[in-house]
Amino acid sequence: MPDEDRRELPPAAGSVGARWDQTYRQGWAPWDIGRPQPAFVRLADAGEIAEPVLDCGCGTGEHALMLAARGREVVGIDIAPAAIEAALRKASERGLTVDFQVADALELSRLGRRFATVIDSGVFHTFADPERARYVASLAGVVRPGGVLHLLCFSELTPGDVGPRRVTQAELRTAFADGWVVERIEADRFEVLEDFPTRPYAWLAKIVRAEPA
Repeated sequence: MPDEDRRELPPAAGSVGARWDQTYRQGWAPWDIGRPQPAFVRLADAGEIAEPVLDCGCGTGEHALMLAARGREVVGIDIAPAAIEAALRKASERGLTVDFQVADALELSRLGRRFATVIDSGVFHTFADPERARYVASLAGVVRPGGVLHLLCFSELTPGDVGPRRVTQAELRTAFADGWVVERIEADRFEVLEDFPTRPYAWLAKIVRAEPA
């Protein structure tokens, strides 16, 4: 990393953060494909990603960098310092500006700001039920009223049990039943590295933060 971009990154938060950090440092992150997921490229092409944008669980930064290249103001957060190190390196190499930070998706209020759009590529499906509720509450604190969450997660149509927990449409609707409007859920696919056992099926959801009554 060039000297002007070198910074002291905080350690991964707790055992969960350390586990994700180790995944990146060991080079086995099948979702880290070196390009954005096609679903988010389509959304950007369609003008559905308004700034400022939060890339929640940004990994090594491909979605945030894609949006920055289109002139969007973007913050990218991940719990794994190794992922943020890689994202900062990519931003420097590509001459792009993104505010990449090590942060916990369950404590987004610490960012101290709100966003018009949040993108979630494979974060929601990592959480158990109690954490899901905390995650939705965390999102509610940073998405502006009328703002949008675009969420891509493994669907129950994905065969086998390798990888994260599978999610049904009903689970998405239940998780975001209070204070949100699930505008649409569409069938999609996740792009993963070739050595992953299957090409996962996914749900792509557009979820709008409800306006105050």
